[in-house]
Amino acid sequence: MKIGIEAQRIFRRNKHGMDYVVLQEILQLQQMDHQNDYYVFVKPGPDRCVEDSSKVHVIEIDVPTYALWEQYALPKAARDVGVDILHCTSNTAPIFCNIPLILTLHDIIFLEPRDKQNKSLYQNMGWLYRRLVVPRILHKCRRIITVSEFECNNIIRKLDIPKRQMAMIYNGFNEWFRPVDDDTVFKKYMPEKGFLFFLGNTDPKKNTERTLVAYSKYLERSEVKRPLLMADLDKDYLDGIISRNHIDNIREKIYMPGYIQNKDLPYIYNSAFAFLYTSLRESFGIPLLEAMACGTPVITSNASSMPEIGGVDAILVNPENADEIADMLIKLENDPEFYQQQKEWGMARAELFSWRKTAEQLLDLYREVYQER
Repeated sequence: MKIGIEAQRIFRRNKHGMDYVVLQEILQLQQMDHQNDYYVFVKPGPDRCVEDSSKVHVIEIDVPTYALWEQYALPKAARDVGVDILHCTSNTAPIFCNIPLILTLHDIIFLEPRDKQNKSLYQNMGWLYRRLVVPRILHKCRRIITVSEFECNNIIRKLDIPKRQMAMIYNGFNEWFRPVDDDTVFKKYMPEKGFLFFLGNTDPKKNTERTLVAYSKYLERSEVKRPLLMADLDKDYLDGIISRNHIDNIREKIYMPGYIQNKDLPYIYNSAFAFLYTSLRESFGIPLLEAMACGTPVITSNASSMPEIGGVDAILVNPENADEIADMLIKLENDPEFYQQQKEWGMARAELFSWRKTAEQLLDLYREVYQER
């Protein structure tokens, strides 16, 4: 087979969720499959994280805008090299393309009610682009991959997709997320171990405001009053949350170092007392697995895919109830037996997931679609 994989953004320095997923899939396929040829279509960038090999060929397409890159340059490049299948990995695909398509549709949040308070131009433009493109490509896709049973059922129900067209393939996590004892890396971000960690941002689904209200309630009740490490959050956005909710007690306890490199995350998880993953909506939740694999107790939401990924013994809270989040932080702090149970549960649960399993299922799907051509 000659398989094309769209991986437009993996060479950018500051990667995000979908970038990491396709990157790990490519690296695993490169290691395990020495029979088929892969053509990886990327936009040039500073982090060349995939190199050419005998069966993996990196093709850089230098086109300035996302839409032009995907709708014109990508299908042209795929035709030029003669791929048998084109796998588009980031929720959208070319509208006009006569190559058999596989689409990874991580979620359909773009079709759900929109939070009008979201002022991010980048997020709003992406939302509009997906709303315009996705309905026009679904019927052309040989398979639509998604990453949890929750999201699979959601897509089938809301988009009226035949079940035979869907494929559910869980994500994995990188093997370096494990218990480690190294004090050098986390000190770039925090002065001491035992802090709380939260990967919040301005996206409303991340539930940042309500989580910070919960943190304020925790500080009022805790004897320890652990500091909170937050990644990639704008100070003005934080000031607005503090002002609206009258929670000035959190201001001196929050550390915001900006973007945290993925290679540093294992050391941060290992140095944290607990990880807060209190989103309103996730299609999978890789950070949930990463923290559990490191033996860090996680407080997560009882909504969308998080109970499915976290498992029956995970700490599940109503993400819209700040008191529940604070209660669980206090319980972890005051109940050593409960804390140890959560460490052990998380590490055992994480063993069920891996990028190797993801890539094996993906290769099986490529073969299935190739045989149906």
